[in-house]
Amino acid sequence: MTQSTTTRIDDRALSRLTDRIKFDVEAGDYDGAVIAIAHKGEIVAHEAIGYAERDTGRRAHTDDIFRILSLTKAFTNTLVYQAIELGLLSMTTKVVDVIPEFRSKDRFLNKRKDRISVTDLITHRSALPPTPEPVEYERLGSLEATIEAICSMDAIGDPGHTVDYSPAFNHALLGEMVRRVHGNSLSFGELLQRDVFEPLGMTNTALGAPEAWADRLVPLKARFEATGWLSAADIEILNTVLDEKAEMPWVGAVSSAGDVLRFAEMLRRGGELNGVRLIAPAILERATKNHTGTLINNWWIPMAQRRNWDVMPANLGLGFFIRGEGMHPSILGTLTSPGTFGNYGAGSTLYWVDPARELSLVCLTSGVMEESANIERFQRLSDMTVSTVVNDSVYPDMK
Repeated sequence: MTQSTTTRIDDRALSRLTDRIKFDVEAGDYDGAVIAIAHKGEIVAHEAIGYAERDTGRRAHTDDIFRILSLTKAFTNTLVYQAIELGLLSMTTKVVDVIPEFRSKDRFLNKRKDRISVTDLITHRSALPPTPEPVEYERLGSLEATIEAICSMDAIGDPGHTVDYSPAFNHALLGEMVRRVHGNSLSFGELLQRDVFEPLGMTNTALGAPEAWADRLVPLKARFEATGWLSAADIEILNTVLDEKAEMPWVGAVSSAGDVLRFAEMLRRGGELNGVRLIAPAILERATKNHTGTLINNWWIPMAQRRNWDVMPANLGLGFFIRGEGMHPSILGTLTSPGTFGNYGAGSTLYWVDPARELSLVCLTSGVMEESANIERFQRLSDMTVSTVVNDSVYPDMK
């Protein structure tokens, strides 16, 4: 018996996905969402659900602009990949080779900082302090002030051995390294605009929040109680910090679901979109593999203990979260293929690419959730998204 198979999107399953988001919004779990899904390069869903700002009754629209928080790191990583392709950086480049003031000041100390490399930063194994705010909020939008503060601190462990997700330090350093190897003539935001956003036609994306987009910006509103390391105030203060001039390579971009989908599709296609290549396939091939083995992400331990979960493996590539094998809580879902990769922002934003199914998902939400609830939410929506892909199998008549 022979079988020929093609895949398509089941419209009824797609309706169940959007119905679930509507249910969550009506239940008050979060305020709204804009989703965008592509299958085999075709956009099969682009829908706004619920509220951009529930407190004022402002409804969500597909062209809403979101503060995408740590999803910003994916854009910073792209500039790192490009610098490697240009011969300006390597995954083994030490931070001190580009930012000499980062070097340990005391010659009698174990000079752990001096050993930190691009790989250590991009896989969150730098052993730098995990605080989200290297400087006070009034100066957090200044990359110069942030780098100065980081350079004055020491590592708290040996780089390369443990995974401690870094909300700020690692990608602030990566952003500054990229800026310096390009000659210091452009700001980090200008580099992103020139080398990522413009080539991809991402006209609704910027580093910092342009004042001209104020009426389309979705405000950050926390929908959770304090969980020990993050409070509602920590999230909502970013509405002020992330202004038009903010240079924050770790958390400072704004974008739309349509633009993030263009970015995701570029990655799915091996670094190229519409005839424009941003990333060499060889770099993406290596970056989308698991580089942390069975190590756990120490950042998740308190959350897992609070929820009585087994601590999940870190499953980090060179800048991506990887689905990997095994059954465990995952923001990338439990049904996505092991090679699925993506990035997310605290309690609110997600994109992933499932190469095996030629499927890309973007979900940007309003109403920031507590992180474990966010993982459960996106795990559920990811599994429902994968479930929209079905096989049409044609068998010969059986007699």
